[in-house]
Amino acid sequence: MLDHTDRQIINELSKNSRITMKELGEKVHLTGQAASARVAKLEDHGIIEGYSIKVNQSKIGYSVHAIIHIYTKSTNHQPYLSFIKKQEEYVLHNYKISGESCYLLECKFQSNDILDEFLTT
Repeated sequence: MLDHTDRQIINELSKNSRITMKELGEKVHLTGQAASARVAKLEDHGIIEGYSIKVNQSKIGYSVHAIIHIYTKSTNHQPYLSFIKKQEEYVLHNYKISGESCYLLECKFQSNDILDEFLTT
């Protein structure tokens, strides 16, 4: 379904989703209009689902980055999942994993004290 040019477009947009269609076209050897049409086709087919930004967490006050293994005592994970929903200020990603732990939690905190408070809640 994807040809070489589509893959190049996805690669370039992954590096910089704010690139102009003219610049994108130059990088993948198309006109700006042809690049725009290709991007629209990739969006219409659900291959490109959206665009996002990458935020420097330290510059907005979250200098502590933590990866936390979560072990649950029960097979009922709903209390944990409810807790995580209430902690969206700190939670970047909550991955359900296989292996020794149940979840891998990626979080951001303003300080180690707040991290400690989070861990003891």
